[in-house]
Amino acid sequence: MRALCLTGELSVAYKLFNQMFKRDVLPDIESYRILMQGLCRRSQVNGAVGLLEDMLNKGFVPDCLTYTTLLNSLCRKKKLREAYKLLCRMKVKGCNPDIVHYNTIISGFCREGRAMDARKVLGDMECNGCLPNLVSYRTLVAGICDQGMFDEAKSYLEEMILKGFSPHFSVSHALVKGFCIVGKIEEACGVVEVLLKHGEVPHADTWIIILPRICEVDDLEGIRQSLDKAMMVEIMGDTRIVEAGIGLEDYLIKKAQPKWRA
Repeated sequence: MRALCLTGELSVAYKLFNQMFKRDVLPDIESYRILMQGLCRRSQVNGAVGLLEDMLNKGFVPDCLTYTTLLNSLCRKKKLREAYKLLCRMKVKGCNPDIVHYNTIISGFCREGRAMDARKVLGDMECNGCLPNLVSYRTLVAGICDQGMFDEAKSYLEEMILKGFSPHFSVSHALVKGFCIVGKIEEACGVVEVLLKHGEVPHADTWIIILPRICEVDDLEGIRQSLDKAMMVEIMGDTRIVEAGIGLEDYLIKKAQPKWRA
């Protein structure tokens, strides 16, 4: 049956599956899962869900791998409401959702621009004793950034760092870039401050974005401190940072000249 599903001969696999009952050879969880996986590969997720109901009606307790197969397929088909309902049913049916199941739903919601729903799933998993991991936070922060909710994303970035997780470059970079785009330069600097405070070195590309924009902040001392930090990090081999730093120094000198003349 597995070979038939892998080669796409689902109709033959179904016939073989049904013949098992007629010959008093009862299928087990593995038999159901093989057929479900075959259906999901062919994007026939409704048929796979129907098999799950058949399993439950016959007294089987689906294992975590079976639910993983269905959740992945439902999320790929953008059936997020059904996926979330299935997640909620798992525990009732004797299978506690694990980090993989929760992250699958979080990722699905974020891909569809539903970061608020993803936040709810994060809260649910914590209430159910399943602690978020690095993937959970990275996915959520990136999803919130995509929706332009940068202040919210920053709070989750701080939370993940406090819990000992190192933010991926793409996450912190997206947050800094987002703040700069909407003109919140001080908030962008605040993200860099959070990273440096916890021993995280912002990526070279992050400095390239933020250094020229720091000039828009009317805070010479703050600019100087940010420049000093940029020059101290272990990425000075990147000439773009050096060029940005030199340009910022020139700006500072020109801005300070009227004060010197006074």
